Amino acid sequence: MTKSTGGEPLRSRRSSRGGSPGQSPRKPWPLALAALILIVLAIPGALLVAPGFKGPEAPAPAPAPPAWQQPPATLSAPQVLAPLQPSAPVPVPSAVSAQVDPVLKADGGGTFTGMVQDALTGQVLFDRGGAEGRVPASNLKLLTAVTALRTLGPDHRFSTKVIQGPAPGQVVLVAGGDVLLGAGESNAEQVMGRAGLATLAAATVQALQATGTTGEIKVLVDDSLFTGPALNPNWQSGDVEAGEIAPLYPLALNSARFDPAVTTGPRPQDSAMAAGQEFAARLRAAGAGAGLTVAPAVERSPGDSQANAAVLAAADSATVAEQVNLMLQVSDNYLAETMGRMAAVATGRPGSNDGATAVVAAELGAAGLSSDTMKLVDVCGLAMGNQVPARQFTDVVRAIATGADARLRAALDGFPVGGLSGTLDTRYGDATTSGGAGLVRAKTGTLNTVLALSGYVVDADGRLLVFSFLGNGLVPGAAGNKEALDRAATALAGCGCR
Repeated sequence: MTKSTGGEPLRSRRSSRGGSPGQSPRKPWPLALAALILIVLAIPGALLVAPGFKGPEAPAPAPAPPAWQQPPATLSAPQVLAPLQPSAPVPVPSAVSAQVDPVLKADGGGTFTGMVQDALTGQVLFDRGGAEGRVPASNLKLLTAVTALRTLGPDHRFSTKVIQGPAPGQVVLVAGGDVLLGAGESNAEQVMGRAGLATLAAATVQALQATGTTGEIKVLVDDSLFTGPALNPNWQSGDVEAGEIAPLYPLALNSARFDPAVTTGPRPQDSAMAAGQEFAARLRAAGAGAGLTVAPAVERSPGDSQANAAVLAAADSATVAEQVNLMLQVSDNYLAETMGRMAAVATGRPGSNDGATAVVAAELGAAGLSSDTMKLVDVCGLAMGNQVPARQFTDVVRAIATGADARLRAALDGFPVGGLSGTLDTRYGDATTSGGAGLVRAKTGTLNTVLALSGYVVDADGRLLVFSFLGNGLVPGAAGNKEALDRAATALAGCGCR
């Protein structure tokens, strides 16, 4: 750059010294003075030109998004809620409506209702028919989650036991509500398969050896914990045939699936007996070298097991909190119905569908979450006869997220994360919804003409918002309806809305 800026003055000096033929030589000092003037004049020009050779200065880096607006390092919900401050500004309702209304549109028919609330104060920021009863689909599992956590407790475990039978040479496999049993060894690192039948069988053989038992053993199954019809008449036969649900029993392998990795298609129609047969096979293998044989036929126990019968072995499930989170993440209908019936049993009600719907309504009322306009015919959301308003869901999500009842906060990790986990893992990937990826945490709901999304998000100002959007009468298969839900939630994530 020095050569570029100094070249022109140097050429001027050489030209002056040479002069023209016949001219008398010039005195040197005017030439030196002229050169000096030219150099001085050239310096500001050089300073102006130089940046052009260096290129434009890089723009200042944009400030990093606040912690609550960054995709989580792990899928732990408390990380997102930890930095919240009550001093964060509350969005203006009219500004929220201006963001949500244009995108929450049904594609081809049907309607969406919805509500958005400020989590800390309960202030309603958006309300489109939020008090109207709607078919909620699997959003209903949020109500079941709250009920299970309140009645059973987050740390409770279901125990599957083996006891001495009513006659010599018999053992009874007693159902305790664990429908996530694994066929193999117990795995303490898993929710499904935390208790394994192979481990239970090995412990049973050891106990039988300790009592000197030999010869043939007959396995009975006691599944008397649940009562009433195993199949809810409100479920459509097509959903049952497609494997969306199966007859309910308090004992099952893999949430009543033949294979834990295959979550569609046919299911065992008697999960208790299927588990009993698997246990008998594992007992047969474990007792082969211990002088024990196992009868091929497995039968139901003729009545309730005797309370004072000797316990030979037991295996405990994952905690209720862990099971609730799995239920919400993958939207497991069978597990939800089981949780409802176990909550009913825990409160002295029958372990039936009627007991389950009654305990959900009662526990919501006891928690101060008004259920006056709610109608329930199941507790997993598969039935079209359920009616729940969006306001019910925002109240429930708010109760979970704010932690007023510490038991409910255990459900936070169960909310799928947009674009990352559970039933939201493949959503929030296009240009109109990517802003919600990693930030929107919500329970999905899907039936043929029903879509729902209820959850929470921290907006751009650090304010925790809870929301529920329910679509009914929708055109089946219209992809734009799911996008409408996701766009509405994404709008809240980016909302300063003032």
